[in-house]
Formats: sequence, C-alpha cells, structure tokens
Amino acid sequence: MIIAKDIVKTFKSGEKELSVLKGISFEVKSGEFLSITGRSGSGKSTLMYQLGLLDVPTSGKVIIDGKDVSDLSTDERTWVRLSDLGYIFQDYALIPELTALENVLIPLMMLGLTLKDAEAKAVKALERIGLGERLGNVPSQLSGGEQQRVSIARAIAHEPKIVFADEPTANLDSETSKVVLQNFIELNREGQTILMVTHEPEYAALTDRIITLSDGMIVSDTINKNKR
Repeated sequence: MIIAKDIVKTFKSGEKELSVLKGISFEVKSGEFLSITGRSGSGKSTLMYQLGLLDVPTSGKVIIDGKDVSDLSTDERTWVRLSDLGYIFQDYALIPELTALENVLIPLMMLGLTLKDAEAKAVKALERIGLGERLGNVPSQLSGGEQQRVSIARAIAHEPKIVFADEPTANLDSETSKVVLQNFIELNREGQTILMVTHEPEYAALTDRIITLSDGMIVSDTINKNKR
C-alpha cells in the first residue's frame, strides 16, 4: 500500500542544513497496522508527513497503492489527500463552531457528495466509533477523547486507503487513550491500513509491526509477535 524509497528530508536554518530523515526505505502492506516509534526528535512525525503527502521530501520516492505520488502537482496532491488518505492529529483539528456531524460531513462534501449522502456517511462513521448520540455537540461540549473520536470518524468516513495518526493519544489520559486505541484495533480488523506515530511502547505493542527511528534512520523494523 505504501512504498518509501530513500526518503531524505533536510531543513535549512540560515546557512546551516539539518538532515532530519536520512534515506528511509520500507513498505507497508494493505491492511497492516504499523507503528513508528522513537525518541523525540528522531524524525517520526516528519516521516509521516512525507508519506501522507503533507510535505515534500528533499529526495526519494513515495508510492501509494502502486502510484508514484512524488512528483504530483499541488492540486493533485490535495486531491489524493482528500480522496485516498485519512488523518488524525494529536490536537484533534476540529472546527470549534461546527457540530461533530458537520466536522465529519464537510470533507465529504468537498469530495463532491450531496449533503444527503455526506450526512449519511458522516452519521455512519460517528456511530461506528460510538458517538451516535453526540452528533449535534460542538467540540467544547465533548471530552478530549470524544473529540479525538470525532477526528477518527472524519478520517474514515470516506473509506480511505490509509489512515495516518500522529501521536493520537498525546493529549489524552491513559483510560481514554485505551478507548481510542481500541477504535484503531477494530478498524484494522475490518481491513483498514493504519500508520501510527507514537512514543508510547505500550501502544506500539498493539500494532502488527513496529518501526523504530533514531536520528532520522530506521534502527529496527520488527513484526510484533506479541501483539495483544
């Protein structure tokens, strides 16, 4: 589903150049639940941004579902993000003035769905993650865990090929984090490909495979035989 080939990412700061990713290569299979872990500053989120088309690598290639997306135009990348990928961030990224239902259905309407069809898909996604009774609540009326679950519903409502989750439990307590992770596990059991960045070993232990980064390089890539 994803092929990363020699991904390099550097940032310039004045006359200095900082190399954050140093030739990352690996593949993600369809239906796999993969975690990327490592210490702060190891390049985890930067790597996810390259694979999720939220940034452009300095060099290297990203292939998604057999299509080389490395050289797409800005408009083409936007369309792939909107139609084929789903995103979950640690800060939820919800529009505060909109209800849970509206936060989920707006991206669907951007894909060209009618209001009726978008609403049906949004309701289905919210019910799927246990928020069927909270459709009319705005984010300020929801707990942190509920807000994150709204963002999960938004990420999966259009049935994406891949869901990217960047530290999705960073702002949640341990019990709420377990609920969110259980949502991921259930989605993955249904066939959803998920790539999750996390610095928590106990959450990485819930995934099929664990890639560990250090100083912008892969230091281990292991199948999780002890998956819970």
